[in-house]
Amino acid sequence: MAAPFASSSRPEPKTLVEDSSEEDGAKAQTSPKTGLETKSPAQRDALRKRHSSQPAEKDQTGLDLPPPVQEGTAGPSQGAAQKAPLLDDPEAGDADDDDSSGAPSPYVSRRPEEYLRSQQREPPAAAPRWLTEIYTISYLIFFSLLGTLARLGMQWLTFYPGSPIVTPVIWANFAGCVLMGFLSEDQALFRDEWSTVAQGGEKPGHMTEMEATNKAERNKRKKIIPLYIGLAVGFCGSFTSFSSFARDSFLALSNDLPTPVNHPGDLASGSPTTTSAVPRPDGYSFEAWAAIVIATLALALGGLMVGAHIALALESLTPRIPKRLTRRFIDPLIVFLAWASWLGAVLLAIWPPDRPSGPSSHGSWANETWRGQALFALVFAPLGCLLRFYASLKLNGLVPSFPLGTFAVNMLGTAVEGMCFDIQHVGVGVMGRVGGGRVGCQVLQGVQDGFCGCLTTVSTWAAEIHGLKRRHGYMYAAASVLAALCLMVVIMGSVRWSVGWSSPVCNTGYTNKILG
Repeated sequence: MAAPFASSSRPEPKTLVEDSSEEDGAKAQTSPKTGLETKSPAQRDALRKRHSSQPAEKDQTGLDLPPPVQEGTAGPSQGAAQKAPLLDDPEAGDADDDDSSGAPSPYVSRRPEEYLRSQQREPPAAAPRWLTEIYTISYLIFFSLLGTLARLGMQWLTFYPGSPIVTPVIWANFAGCVLMGFLSEDQALFRDEWSTVAQGGEKPGHMTEMEATNKAERNKRKKIIPLYIGLAVGFCGSFTSFSSFARDSFLALSNDLPTPVNHPGDLASGSPTTTSAVPRPDGYSFEAWAAIVIATLALALGGLMVGAHIALALESLTPRIPKRLTRRFIDPLIVFLAWASWLGAVLLAIWPPDRPSGPSSHGSWANETWRGQALFALVFAPLGCLLRFYASLKLNGLVPSFPLGTFAVNMLGTAVEGMCFDIQHVGVGVMGRVGGGRVGCQVLQGVQDGFCGCLTTVSTWAAEIHGLKRRHGYMYAAASVLAALCLMVVIMGSVRWSVGWSSPVCNTGYTNKILG
């Protein structure tokens, strides 16, 4: 009886699978002992080396067989089944990775931003801070020159006989606000800064992934791009001028605002001037001041919204500016163009090529008008633009509900504008020449059009009014207008109503245009 009992209680050892059935494979993996466990450690090491050097065994189908699983370990399918969270388990997606190391988490347990992060390309390395600073300054210099020329050209074009609005700077302020509204609302020009471009059959510039940041975050990123700073702060800020608006509003109040020659009777009276005006009651002077203020504010805020609507309407047609092209080609080129242009303006102002005393001149000193109208303004324009940029950068964040930096530069530019206007229209020096002579008058006009015109801005002012809360926006707008009026009354009014003004000896930008 002992033999049958012993044979029934001790099962025969199993060998490797000879059949491809799942049942025999499971029995072979759960055998009590393997050949390696019955040998000494040295023999087991030798067998392991021999098996590792031999090619993998193949089954009847010709496929490689997986290595035998040692006791205490689980196969790939078994481990994945034990460690992967269930799709129906609501808490499976929030489980920590400590319990599931070695097994990838299922797609449904990953948040959308985690999935997109793995799909995004690595952004190119950012430029050093000092290099970005040089690019920004160069863009500001270059676009301040262009903005000044655009403003002077717009004033000349819009001051003509029969003009319904006699302050020409209002159209420059409107055009600058339209461009500022477009740049603020546009999401296509600089889309390379926060998105990747489609690949394959998609159209170039098409956004291929869900945007990871909202509009406010994109605007923050956009405001640190040197090219955007050059366009918004440099060009738009220099294209518009708060000091010229404040000067014209006071001239309307004092009945000294230059107006075009409108009627034939003006020509019959002798030599017509743009500064001659008939007396009027004080009530009409207040109406004239209010008309300048209301028209400027309405056109500035309206232009800002028009520009934003244009950006939305043309979003699908607006091309993108490639980041690689900007960083490798445009940024270094602007450094050369900006400083060379500014230096060229300075040299031409010092040594103009067509002096009346020179060999190539065919006229008199009265014909030398272009230097005072443009060159001196270009000499002083970058200084005002850079001062406005850094003052706003340092002061605007001090009071969130009141942009102190923009307010400060607008008031400073208005004060300098009033002082230069007074000196330009009174006798100066021992000789008592008005404005200090022709060159002195031209330099003062260059300070007004260049330094003060670029130091002050209407485009940024209108954008800040629109961006603030309603109560804060009204307070900011009213404070700016009233403070500018008070400064002009004190600075310009004290001279106008005491010693009076004389006609300047140089061209101040208000041409007669008698022939149309």
